[in-house]
Amino acid sequence: MAVVTGASRGAGRGIALALGDIGATVYLTGRSASIDAVAAEVTARGGRGIGVVCDHADDDAVAALFVRVGEEQGRLDILVNNAIALPSGLGDDQPFWERPLGHQSMFDVGLRSTYVAAWHAAPLLIEASGLLVNTSSFGGGCYMHGPAYGAVKAGVDRLAHDFGIDLAPHGVTAVSLWMGILRTERTLAALKADPDKYGDLAARTESVELPGRVVAALWQHPDRASWNGQVVVNAELAAELGVVDVDGGLAPSHRPMLGGPPTVNPAIVR
Repeated sequence: MAVVTGASRGAGRGIALALGDIGATVYLTGRSASIDAVAAEVTARGGRGIGVVCDHADDDAVAALFVRVGEEQGRLDILVNNAIALPSGLGDDQPFWERPLGHQSMFDVGLRSTYVAAWHAAPLLIEASGLLVNTSSFGGGCYMHGPAYGAVKAGVDRLAHDFGIDLAPHGVTAVSLWMGILRTERTLAALKADPDKYGDLAARTESVELPGRVVAALWQHPDRASWNGQVVVNAELAAELGVVDVDGGLAPSHRPMLGGPPTVNPAIVR
């Protein structure tokens, strides 16, 4: 069974649906009761969707979520940390001091919320020798959408690495997943609004369900621990695991254009 945070739309919704395809019970979080409609989609796909209204800026609500999961399931196989507060104007071409100060909300719901959810989930993941996935992007390694966004993505990447060190002795695998350019509502609107700016980028996108297919395949892999603590490129891991997108094709990696994950020194200082 799984928890997918920030599952009302976009990548979170796609991941939840893909986990429904393998018959998983999925707790999906969103800030409004509309999350129940996505939960119903998960159930229709063969899983069991359970919508939970949860604002990940509210630590008490997050704590209550995992208390409920523990009481109802007793364990947690997969946690996908996907919740993030994406402010309007994120893609605007402006220096950080000309952007609204509110863009720092991503530090709260995006970075801090990832730590809080993992903190509450850890005992349940240990019970199941589970899988912890932080969704991230190439913004963790290059300038993308400004300093705040980049810092958040680099932060969740580092959390996955360090979570992995603490969780490995307990059989839990932690990874950060660099998703490509997903066909989310936000991305499709941007591509449509300014096609000259983005050129042929639309042809190099991937569906919102591909990350979920990759998460499902990683969970089912007998040696998933070999990826523990790593930042992995979704398209590259999909190819390695034999996962195709919803159209049957292989998604492109953006490594040639945007670079790969940074290297973390293997030293451990306690």
